[in-house]
Amino acid sequence: MRIFLQNMVENLPEAYLSANWLGFDFKFFSKEKSLWDYQQRGLRNAVKTLWKYYEDFADYRPDEDIKVNEERKRRLWEWYRDNGLQEKDFSIDLSRINHRFASLLREYYGAQTNSLSYEHFINRMSFWMATGSGKTLVIVKLIELLALLIRRPEIPPCDILFLTHRDDLIEQLKRHVEEFNRAHSDFRIVLRELRDYAAVKRENPSLFQEQEVIVFYYRSDNLSDEQKEKIVDFRNYDNDGRWYVLLDEAHKGDKEDSKRQHIYSILSRNGFLFNFSATFTDPRDIATTVFNFNLSEYIQAGYGKHIALLKQELRAFRDKEDYNSEEKRKVVLKALMMLAYVHKVHKSIRVSVASSLYHRPLMLVLVNSVHTEDADLELFFRELERIAREGVSEELWQVAKDELEQELKDKPPFVFEDEQLQLNEDVWQLLTLEDLLQSGFNSDAHGEIEVLVRPSNRQELAFKLMSADRPFALIKIGDISGWLKEKLTGYEINERFEDESYFARLNEEDSDINILMGSRTFYEGWDSNRPNVICYINIGVGEDARKFILQSVGRGVRIEPIRNKRKRILPLYNAGEVDKELFDQLKNKVQPIETLFIFGTNRRALQTVIEGLKQEQVKTGEHQLSLFEVNPEVRKENIRLLIPVYKLAEQLLAERKEVAKFEVDPNELEDMRKFVEATDDRVLMMLCDAEPTKLRLLRKSLTEPDKFYLKNGKRHGNMLRLLRRVLDWWAIVPEEFDRLKELEDEIRHFRHITVMLKDIRALEDKLTRVKDYRDPSAEQQRLIEQLQRKEISPEQFKQDYDKTTQMVKEERFEYEGKRIVIKHIAQHYYLPVVLSEDERVDYIRHIIKTPSEVNFINALERYLNQPNNRFREFDWWFFSKLDESLDEVYLPYYDPKANRIARFKPDFIFWLKKGNHYFIVFVDPKGTEHIDWQRKVDGYRAVFEDNGLPKVLPHNGWEVTVRLFLYTEDVSRSPEIYRQFWFDSFDGMIDSFDREGRH
Repeated sequence: MRIFLQNMVENLPEAYLSANWLGFDFKFFSKEKSLWDYQQRGLRNAVKTLWKYYEDFADYRPDEDIKVNEERKRRLWEWYRDNGLQEKDFSIDLSRINHRFASLLREYYGAQTNSLSYEHFINRMSFWMATGSGKTLVIVKLIELLALLIRRPEIPPCDILFLTHRDDLIEQLKRHVEEFNRAHSDFRIVLRELRDYAAVKRENPSLFQEQEVIVFYYRSDNLSDEQKEKIVDFRNYDNDGRWYVLLDEAHKGDKEDSKRQHIYSILSRNGFLFNFSATFTDPRDIATTVFNFNLSEYIQAGYGKHIALLKQELRAFRDKEDYNSEEKRKVVLKALMMLAYVHKVHKSIRVSVASSLYHRPLMLVLVNSVHTEDADLELFFRELERIAREGVSEELWQVAKDELEQELKDKPPFVFEDEQLQLNEDVWQLLTLEDLLQSGFNSDAHGEIEVLVRPSNRQELAFKLMSADRPFALIKIGDISGWLKEKLTGYEINERFEDESYFARLNEEDSDINILMGSRTFYEGWDSNRPNVICYINIGVGEDARKFILQSVGRGVRIEPIRNKRKRILPLYNAGEVDKELFDQLKNKVQPIETLFIFGTNRRALQTVIEGLKQEQVKTGEHQLSLFEVNPEVRKENIRLLIPVYKLAEQLLAERKEVAKFEVDPNELEDMRKFVEATDDRVLMMLCDAEPTKLRLLRKSLTEPDKFYLKNGKRHGNMLRLLRRVLDWWAIVPEEFDRLKELEDEIRHFRHITVMLKDIRALEDKLTRVKDYRDPSAEQQRLIEQLQRKEISPEQFKQDYDKTTQMVKEERFEYEGKRIVIKHIAQHYYLPVVLSEDERVDYIRHIIKTPSEVNFINALERYLNQPNNRFREFDWWFFSKLDESLDEVYLPYYDPKANRIARFKPDFIFWLKKGNHYFIVFVDPKGTEHIDWQRKVDGYRAVFEDNGLPKVLPHNGWEVTVRLFLYTEDVSRSPEIYRQFWFDSFDGMIDSFDREGRH
């Protein structure tokens, strides 16, 4: 089953949303935290889904009939079906599930037959987010968004319920909410336990006040259809199904057999269900995923370490394997050796580049058994102890090192990526047993182990060599008393009385712990960038270990090369967050410290589990194509593709000479004028949280309304909301031109072209053939000249000449009657170019699909085939498709609907050079009936024109101008006032800007 909802809503432009659905601050969380771009993307997708449900399908009205919500479900289900979802995959067969559960569903959904349509449960969305990707921050911000939309009012005021399956996750939510509340003076979230529901409702009939929202929480596994001490009967809290239910890792159990799953749906049947997890497996959760950032996506986007799954199995610890002590010691030695190798790389980076970079490497040992006789943890610890006390023989050291080196030299591929591990041989060859002692044991010499315990902490045991002054390892388990009595008799045990635990300080820069050992009890609820080696002892052999391994790997892949920069160094450099000098110093050194090396008892079982997400991608039919590449012609030395870069202006938007006016209903403008005139500034400051400067500007604007207001806007329906938006408008700072830079990674969508097909081999073959196309006549002439110079043999000439006759410039691919065209367009930035011949094509993303864009490309190709086309007059020229969702080339403009500076990303960009004249030309194919193009043109003119003429921007001896054109099939239908921006022939477009190059 593939992901549907995310693909559906990400194709919805935000411009479709009305004003009340825009203008949210998706980024700010607290003084210490801001949401990353991917977290914001998830929230944007959620808002689009809610808009589609509560406005587009049936516009929410406060007193609407409950049947309106049934209509929304029907429309949403129909939308899924239009996108290819099959009912037979999702309907619930009531005859096959527990009779009690079936009766529950019949009671609430009125099922008359044994087949219950999934239409009843479709008001839901899932967030598939990797461990460590910050789900809790997204949950808290989602609560804020729900409260704001209720206040506006765009969605119904359903109560909000947070459910999760562990107490520590509830405590984690509380901590995040406290942090959020401290940073927000105008809004707060109040958490109350679900069992207090009746009392809270008596005190606060409406849980949504202007300044706060009450959110209920409970353990998801304590919801049932019966009442006990902690178990609560959901019927006591039904609220006619008007709940927004937020589930955090509470989706366990088969959807047809799990009673609790049905309870969550029943509670939210007239509201909405939000499901968060790192490990979805049910096809219903996957299909309704609104945002996928699972472990695979997380790593591919650069937010996590590479994952290297090594063949060096720890099978010596398997119960049924008859391995001797030396073989067990060898596998422990290899794991320590990898830790020492990464530690040595880390040390060299801090010495030669900067002392604040990256984390101190850590080895994580996760075991299956702790307290049993010959428990996994005990066996591993015994071998660790022997290496610490006695060392290893030179022969064993060399054998272990050679075996590990051989695999590393074979460049094993990283899980989820097309990249391979590269061994730094300079570091590896110099690796010694002394390095291992220092990096693993914090010592220069072998020695006996002593145990450190804190009387008040019954979960931690720390270990130190008597030959050292710092501890090196920590065991974190549920209860240490059994170990002290049974496993550690004869050891010197010292009690210490420091307040803080070693585990709590694990991430501190001065933490001494290099090796952390423990069971499954602590794989969730702790955060660290430090793990570089994970050893799984007897975990991963059975299917039940799948979630545990994915979650713990998620804990191990986090990375932070520079403080508060949580991506690998290459993605940081590509995003412009580190400079080239630092990147050049690091790029050939960092791969080991940016890699998580995994050892397992049974590598095959581990591979099966870790690649589960990859297989789920295959199962969902989603493949990212890696065959697209930058046109080699662009790489030539004399070619420079430039793009504009912007900075914040010194003037406010409303203070500019040509004001981008605030759009307002004329009657509301008059009401606002009267209200402001009759209200004291102190009252306005309190009501709107406004500064005195803004209020002075507001009063000034109301004395000159024609200068500042455009009286054609939508009604806001609430005076305070209108005032706040006007005051926000006064605070808007526009962007202005800063400089020109060479294109790097700002056009990137071609690296994210994905297809939802089970078998992509035929498509890949066609893509490769078109990508490899070369002009046959030019290739043939080159071969003839090589033959004449006797650089190639006649046989080689014939073989290569025959290949030129088989070159293909265009291919077609069809699936279920929906066809795409694959083209080789010589001047396009990347190759090949893919166009849809049918707008209904839904099995491939990020191609040229919109009819106006396809028509433009076809018209351009017809023009280029003309022998006298004007593009021939230029020294060189290129162009590229721009993708609105992924690329970062844009023109800034004021968007009155969102009341902010927005980014206009035209569909195409052209670069043309003639002599010392250089043209950057944005082209947007568009019908003249669209109304927002005028604002976008105004935005362009404000930045790149002076007195109606394009500005000349000097750059490296060139005179650069930036132009904007709108392509239509009939320019005579465009408005006269903007006629110079429209064209319907390429001769006309080129002539309009090339005049500058002829003078």
